[in-house]
Amino acid sequence: MTTPATTSPAPLLSMRGVSLTYRAHDRDVPAVRTVDLDVARGEIVGLAGESGCGKSTLASTILRLQPTSAQVSGEVLVDGADVLTMRWGDLRTLRWGEASIVFQGALHSLNPVHRIGRQIGEAITTHEPEVSDDDVRRRVGDLLEQVGLPRQRAQAYPHQLSGGQKQRIMIAMALACNPSLIVADEPTTALDVMVQAQVLDLLSGLVHDLGVGMLIISHDLSVLADLCDRIVVMYAGRVVESGPADRVFEQPLHPYSGALSAAFPKVGDPAARFAPAGLPGDPPDPAALPPGCAFAPRCPRAVDACSLEVPVLADHGDGRSVACWRVGEP
Repeated sequence: MTTPATTSPAPLLSMRGVSLTYRAHDRDVPAVRTVDLDVARGEIVGLAGESGCGKSTLASTILRLQPTSAQVSGEVLVDGADVLTMRWGDLRTLRWGEASIVFQGALHSLNPVHRIGRQIGEAITTHEPEVSDDDVRRRVGDLLEQVGLPRQRAQAYPHQLSGGQKQRIMIAMALACNPSLIVADEPTTALDVMVQAQVLDLLSGLVHDLGVGMLIISHDLSVLADLCDRIVVMYAGRVVESGPADRVFEQPLHPYSGALSAAFPKVGDPAARFAPAGLPGDPPDPAALPPGCAFAPRCPRAVDACSLEVPVLADHGDGRSVACWRVGEP
């Protein structure tokens, strides 16, 4: 008698071969190039990289928020449904109902002339028009308490809240319709260290308590290392490394991941204090990428072969995948 093979459950979010190109000034600008990414239920996946590497652009494809000038290819599955081929009615149901987003910069995402309770309740009434006004108010109050704010804050306007409170409001809005997937785009931008820690603890607790999946975007690898189960590092629109969060941060295999990790000062390390590590140069123009590996012009380990062919993202065991020709060399 043979035992049937066990199969792992399908990921909540599955992106396969996703590419996105903008049309600007009569030329095509490739912002995302052939990216694969998965997020499981109850898992937090971090997306790291410098500004302009394609993180937010990739996230926008999950809810199909890119402008009409963008050309998107590949497959984006949310709970098995392909977002890129959905009809408008199905897409409207998906947004906030199945997947929601915490936008970067809560200050610019909230309407200054409407009370907080109305803005949170709008998501509920849009997707559940049969819910009574009393139930909407009750649910708004419950959401505020869930993110650590008093129910009375529903009567406040955005200008009456601190930066950290506004960010909590954005998280409450993202939770309004009980989504399965949350995309958090730089949720701690412009917050002080103490408030940043509170917001990150809140996000972590919500994921583990509610069993949702989360994709969180940040340029700070140290933040993602503390919060996430896995980290995906992007450079010039491509994934250059992915793996368990602690290993990517502490033992990076790609030189770019190593540079991001080294940029975080280590307490008690005189070398980090007096000679902080940095990375020379700037990310390349996506419309004029160099031949071969896009990171080669800035890479301290680059050789001539690195400028000839684009490295393939390859499995290196232990859940690690890296796109570098020199991985494994001493």
